[in-house]
Amino acid sequence: MTAEGQRPARPKQLRFVLASASPARLHLLRQVGIQPDRVVSGVDETSDGSAAEVAAGLARCKALAVAEHTGGDALVLGCDSVLEHDGRVLGKPASAAQAVDRWHELRGTTGRLHTGHCLVSVARGQVAQVLERADATVVRFGTPTDDEIAAYVATGEPLQVAGGFTIDGLGGAFVDAVEGSHSNVIGLSLPVLRRLLAELGLSVCDWW
Repeated sequence: MTAEGQRPARPKQLRFVLASASPARLHLLRQVGIQPDRVVSGVDETSDGSAAEVAAGLARCKALAVAEHTGGDALVLGCDSVLEHDGRVLGKPASAAQAVDRWHELRGTTGRLHTGHCLVSVARGQVAQVLERADATVVRFGTPTDDEIAAYVATGEPLQVAGGFTIDGLGGAFVDAVEGSHSNVIGLSLPVLRRLLAELGLSVCDWW
C-alpha cells in the first residue's frame, strides 16, 4: 500500500530500480521478466554484527539511499549477501592471497549464505513503504585441489563476490550442494522477491 492507502501503479507504469551494480542480480530479475534500471547506491559496505544482521542492514541502506533520490512512482530493491562460516562473517576477499587462504578454509566444509532484501515503494518521489526479508541457504563446499584453488583465484572472480565464491560462475564447480534457495546464493532470492511483491498486491507475472 502507498502512503495514501492505495495500491502502487501497475508495472507498465511503474519503474523498477535495482540498487546494485551486480550483474548476477540483474540477470536474475531479467530471468523472471523484470527489466530494471540499475542505480548504484554508493553505500559504505563496512558493517558490524552477525551475518544476517549485516546482510539485512546493508540491503536496507542501499535501497533507501537510492529510493530517496528516485522521482515519481517506483519500486527500489536493495540486496546484500554475506557468507557465515564457523560463526564468522566472510565478505569479499581483500586480496588474491586472502582468497587462496579462504578457499583452503572453505573446502570440504559447510557455510550459510545470508542475503538481505529490502523493497521500497516510492510514490510521487516519496518513500511510501519499506518491506524487508532475509533468507539463508546452506552451502556445501567441494574439495578443490591447491592447483584448482590457485587457478580459480587467478581468474579474479573470487575477489568480486561475497564469501569469495560463486555458484553461477566458475566457482560453481567447487560447490557440491545447496540446501534452500539456489538464487539466494547468487544474490537475490526469487521466492523472497515474489513474497515481497505480493505484500504490495503485485506479482512477478505482472511484468510478463
